[in-house]
Amino acid sequence: MKIKLSIKPLVIALSLMGSGAVLADINIGVSLSATGPAAVLGGPQKNTAQLFPTSIAGEKINWIVLDDASDPTNTAKNVAKFLTESKVDLLMSGTTTPGVMATAGAAADSKTPLMALAPNRLDGEKFKWTFTMPQPIGLMAEPLLDHAKSKGYKTLGFLGYHPDAYGEVWIKTLEAMSGKYGIGFGPIEGFARNDTSVAGQTLKLLAAKTDAVIVVASGSPAAMAHAALAERGYKGQIYQTHGAPSPVFLKNGGKSVENGILVAGPLLEWEQLPDSHPSKKVSAEYANAYEAKFGKGSLSSFGGHMWDAWAIASRAIPVALKKAKPGTAEFRAALRDAIESEREIAGVHGVFNMSPTDHSGFDGRARVLLQVQNGAFKLISK
Repeated sequence: MKIKLSIKPLVIALSLMGSGAVLADINIGVSLSATGPAAVLGGPQKNTAQLFPTSIAGEKINWIVLDDASDPTNTAKNVAKFLTESKVDLLMSGTTTPGVMATAGAAADSKTPLMALAPNRLDGEKFKWTFTMPQPIGLMAEPLLDHAKSKGYKTLGFLGYHPDAYGEVWIKTLEAMSGKYGIGFGPIEGFARNDTSVAGQTLKLLAAKTDAVIVVASGSPAAMAHAALAERGYKGQIYQTHGAPSPVFLKNGGKSVENGILVAGPLLEWEQLPDSHPSKKVSAEYANAYEAKFGKGSLSSFGGHMWDAWAIASRAIPVALKKAKPGTAEFRAALRDAIESEREIAGVHGVFNMSPTDHSGFDGRARVLLQVQNGAFKLISK
């Protein structure tokens, strides 16, 4: 395997690309946030891409991986390069929700399937060509609201990314769902992804005396916001979304995140899953391969979305190859159709069954509740 490097932006070509590629080659363009504020998410995704094969069904795969440096503007530039220069058959892009939004339009315009690596709310042609790897927000909100209702909580405050695409999706979801659980939602206190303090927002939430607070952020910012609440004496339950669970969250949060409850996919604590869970075997395969290359304890749920993107693509590509050759509009359309029609694809974050109206394809098997106990994640619901 040869690696070709350039500087603006960083390019990691996992197999040779360019004028030497023949029509039968399958070209896959990947734009990730390998550096910058979202690197805690994109770094594991970049690492995961290094585990993928360079051929399938007798056809060569050219992987072109670009770093967007956590800037959606760069994401858009990367995607444009994929489409115009590399003539990719498939896109895997959008470490963050803004990154997905920067990709989806070009994917739809070029009729190229997109495996989105962050949650999003899309419609029309953008939805038609985008398949989302992380679990839908509504699916992940349900167990958190169920837990809050079981504890008799009546009020839920928000501390998270706002205004921000990821935060907005959660706000709209909780506004629509919380009343069904007898829970009032608010106040809403927002911060930016690169903020280093939420002192003012925390004081407002403390004054509101909500029964619980949900932190909607990822990686280090999620830990920072959680710790700010705990260190200022907040006594209610603190919840976290599936953007938070990672070794970085535990390391940076320390004792301040003890007893926090997080919703997550099955991957992160796969060893605690029952043997009957469909994600346990595939999670073991991914975890062992990842940690063998990148070290014990390096596994992250965010890299799992990249693994699942390939799990789906590897099922769809052989089907599409029976109908058309790579490098053609017909192949891209056949690939999109195959992704939509393949059934019971076991991933590390759940089981995928896409359809024309459902481009995430998850069910209840895609979520668990974790609690931080003695500095580690413990499964409290399966």
